[in-house]
Amino acid sequence: MLFLLFDLDGDRYALDAAGIAEVLALAPTKSVPGAPAWVAGMFERHGEPVPVIDVSQLALGRPARQLRSTRLVLVQYRALEAQPRAAHDGSDETQGQAVPRLLGLIVERATQTRRIERERFADSGLATPHARWLGPVANDGMGLVQWVDVQEMLGEDVKALLFPPAAAPQPLASL
Repeated sequence: MLFLLFDLDGDRYALDAAGIAEVLALAPTKSVPGAPAWVAGMFERHGEPVPVIDVSQLALGRPARQLRSTRLVLVQYRALEAQPRAAHDGSDETQGQAVPRLLGLIVERATQTRRIERERFADSGLATPHARWLGPVANDGMGLVQWVDVQEMLGEDVKALLFPPAAAPQPLASL
């Protein structure tokens, strides 16, 4: 598997390249009032708003440094959206469906890719309930690398904030 490596204060982390849509230079974001501090904001990409997470703020409690190697990585995120469906009794129900959306991740020192076989990753042996997105670790010959599971980065409250369900069109009231 191919991974994009990045750094958090000297420790190395890996994003599965198969889930990466694009790697961009750091771009300005519009803030999202009321969001957690690690939500850097949003920016527009091809006419669509893309929410952005500052991974350094999320993991370390400090904003990402604006280094030449700091990147905005656009990843495919499966946001759960409610889809109406007909129930057996004729009433309408809603059912969740994972819809791919772009999510921006600000990461430092994102300058290398590395091939690491899936089998080389092993459970870290540590429980990280507040950082469910930290996955297994592997030694790539240069030290430990921890796999980041992008799908586990957002709690339900933040998903609802960043990827609100599409509002159903309301009929116009007659005048």
